[in-house]
Amino acid sequence: MHHTAATSGELLREVARLYTRAQRVVADCCSTSPTQCHILTELGRSGPQTMTELGQRLLLEKSWMSRAVDGLVMAGLVNKKDNPDDARSWIVALTTAGQRRVRDLNSTLDEHADQLLVSLSDREHESIDKSLLLLLKVLRADKSATCCLPAPERKETSCR
Repeated sequence: MHHTAATSGELLREVARLYTRAQRVVADCCSTSPTQCHILTELGRSGPQTMTELGQRLLLEKSWMSRAVDGLVMAGLVNKKDNPDDARSWIVALTTAGQRRVRDLNSTLDEHADQLLVSLSDREHESIDKSLLLLLKVLRADKSATCCLPAPERKETSCR
C-alpha cells in the first residue's frame, strides 16, 4: 500500500495479511505444516470435535483434513476416537503433548503481539484494544465469518 488515503477495507486487509504473515514466521508453527498448525490451534480453542466439524471450521476439504490429522496422530499431538453418535466419523482431540504444543504456540504468538505494541503509548494501546474488541464484536455478528461454524456458535441456521 503506497498511497496515503487507504479505505478501511484496504487497511483491514493489509493489517490482517501482514499480521498473519508475521505470526507464521514467528511461530514457524512448531515443526508442523500450516494446515496442521491451524488444526492444533482450532482444537485448542474449540475442544474435541468431529473431523467434519473441524473441516467446516477451518474451511478445509476432507482429504486435506484427513492427511493433516493423520500426521498429527503420528506425531502424538492429536488422537482420533470413534464417534459414539455416528459410527462413520471420528472425534479428534488434542493429546497432552498437543495441549502443551498449543500452549507454547499461543505463548509465542502472544509475546509477538506484545512486542508489536510495546512502542505504543498507554493511550494508543487502549485505543487499539477498544478498536479490536469492537472489530471482534462486528465479526462475530457477521454471517459470512460464522456461517461454517457448527451451531450453537452460529447465530443463523443456514449459511446462505
